[in-house]
Amino acid sequence: MTFTIVIADDHTLLREGLSQALDSMPDLQVVATAADGRELIDVLQTTTPDVILVDIEMPRLSGIGALRRLEGAPPAIVVTMHSEDDQRRKAAAAGARGFLSKSAPLPDLAAAIRAVAAGEELLDAATTPEILDRYRQPVLDEGAAALTMRERELLKLLASGVSSTEDLADRLFISQKTVKNHLASIYEKLAITDRAQAVVEAIRLGIHR
Repeated sequence: MTFTIVIADDHTLLREGLSQALDSMPDLQVVATAADGRELIDVLQTTTPDVILVDIEMPRLSGIGALRRLEGAPPAIVVTMHSEDDQRRKAAAAGARGFLSKSAPLPDLAAAIRAVAAGEELLDAATTPEILDRYRQPVLDEGAAALTMRERELLKLLASGVSSTEDLADRLFISQKTVKNHLASIYEKLAITDRAQAVVEAIRLGIHR
């Protein structure tokens, strides 16, 4: 399973860095970004993400202002440097489902995205940590979750550049026939057809690290 995300923030480096960081998670994908509230509204005319991440202070139209204008929009998490209770209340009144500080670590933000996508609310600072703890593990596709330890080892080798059947067999101390059997199982579980696609999936799932 992959949760899709749109990020709205006027700081280019933060927006791009956050996008790359979230894309590195096996079950998260940033599908679009916006530099202000108006651009966010335009983006959501053609894109329907699972979750929106939105800053409060942005030019032309603030994040709160954008949320107030959006009807039937995907659930939103306000991610801001302003942690005051009045800002939290404004975010909730505008329809936000979550409220996090920009200083929150990446695992917390990833957990928040999964939680909000699942219907949770993260607006109470006292209960948010407990909810986040329940959503820290990536939500993998059934096939990816079914990969055996040996299949994951093989994927990691493929992602590191070891590609020939003979080299894979030597590294894993198994026969070339067993390598081919493992590859066939991987292809079936991940719904792919070749080693190049297996490398892409290994990176997506974080198995290359």
